[in-house]
Amino acid sequence: MEAQSLFHGLQSKRATPPLNSILKGASNTSIGVASVRICVRNQWNYRGERLRRRAGFTAVSCGSRVELEKGESFNAKCESVVGKKRLAVFVSGGGSNFRSIYEATLDGSVNGDVVVLVTNKPACGGAEFARERGIPVIVFPQRKDEQGGMSASDLVDTLRRYNADYVLLAGYLKLIPAELIRAYPKSILNIHPSLLPAFGGKGFYGMKVHDAVIASGARFSGPTIHFVDENFDTGRILAQRVVPVLATDTAHDLAARVLLQEHKLYVEVTAALCEGRILWREDGVPLIQSKQNPKEYS
Repeated sequence: MEAQSLFHGLQSKRATPPLNSILKGASNTSIGVASVRICVRNQWNYRGERLRRRAGFTAVSCGSRVELEKGESFNAKCESVVGKKRLAVFVSGGGSNFRSIYEATLDGSVNGDVVVLVTNKPACGGAEFARERGIPVIVFPQRKDEQGGMSASDLVDTLRRYNADYVLLAGYLKLIPAELIRAYPKSILNIHPSLLPAFGGKGFYGMKVHDAVIASGARFSGPTIHFVDENFDTGRILAQRVVPVLATDTAHDLAARVLLQEHKLYVEVTAALCEGRILWREDGVPLIQSKQNPKEYS
């Protein structure tokens, strides 16, 4: 299927503005990141060797020489078209997936920064890891015996103060409030240690999932990353990784093998999220655009 027919409503309907209103008639002008972002956001059709359409989106590669409509030219001198995304991560335990994502932001695999961590267990390993690295830690929800806890609307306001672009659930065991889902549509991801929709839903978490997989006799398992809705593990599936279940596996054996793939998969998906490579098919199915071949989707 042609990429142009896969997606609905992605083409910009804005008219191409006069070039001089943007560049003020200058040729051989060095422009900054902000100017390039304007071109991307409004999808103007300036011709250039590395200014091109991808499934209805305009991509600009900086450092290239772009030909303008009137035969003028300028050099785009910038390191990145898209700024780093700001990530809020939610954990309830050791936070090994959080740690993998954090390390990936440091080595450049993920074009983002973890700006805040949310947990329902302030003494958990993930929260301690965040504090040691200067990442703010927010407790939500508060324990029932504590007075004046943060409300769902307070949580939304707090994430907005941190300018969080996306929310990543990494072993967070509480149901996400509807207010947060409405505030961040198609912007909240969760990872689950089974091939959803199997072995998902309320009560299926941690070792309970792997115990159930072993007891069922299933030959395959693996992690699923999905968008979050108002129920446990029922949002649109974005990515999965298949892991074999061996005849001699215990639940702990399987858990260790699945966890290795969780770390890899969540980093890959977070990278795609931060690079704008997650697109939605007309029937509401999310797809990941290949970085190596933009015409391929998974």
